[in-house]
Amino acid sequence: MGCGRVGATLAGQLEDSGHSVSVVDQNPDAFRRLPSEFGGRRVTGLGFDRDALTQAGIEEAHAFAAVSSGDNSNIIAARVAREVFGVGKVVARIYDPRRAEVYSRLGIPTVATVRWTADQVLRRIIPTTAASEYQDPSSAVSVVALEPHADWVGTEIELIEERTGTRVAYLTRLGKGMVPGARAVLQENDVVHVAVETDRVAAAQRVLAQPPRPEEED
Repeated sequence: MGCGRVGATLAGQLEDSGHSVSVVDQNPDAFRRLPSEFGGRRVTGLGFDRDALTQAGIEEAHAFAAVSSGDNSNIIAARVAREVFGVGKVVARIYDPRRAEVYSRLGIPTVATVRWTADQVLRRIIPTTAASEYQDPSSAVSVVALEPHADWVGTEIELIEERTGTRVAYLTRLGKGMVPGARAVLQENDVVHVAVETDRVAAAQRVLAQPPRPEEED
């Protein structure tokens, strides 16, 4: 939802990655921002209108990103996507970071505009899309943000480190960073920022993006 500069960029990146994409915007002129080769659906309408969302294919959607210019519209649309249509991965753009904790309590990850990039949204709606937040000068070690599968909730950080071969640098919880102890447990909607050898990033992603195997459960 939303075909501004960021929404158009996000739609193009997702399509380039092989995903089917629909874009909803109430202004048909906004679709001009899409890449000229964009082959996805363009739906003119309000992003929280059920008919518009249905026309866009929301019932088959894996993820929904609300990235219009209005906080309230984004949150309403995100809640409709999650609560009415049961979309598994939902993220909302937000201009007022003070609201982030409130929205997070509703189970909707938010991204504050002052820190907003398309890559950040991609990491929230496509768990296997990770971008380095930091690399050492030799590029041997990276810090990346990973979103675990929901079945990891309640798992101790120590076990996550053991199974992924990483060190958890910090968590983002309810919009705020925190450094967890080894015996701390993962909570719903936590984003896990790990330090890992760069050539093991993909392996760590695969482990956390899937439910824990029986031998990985506490």
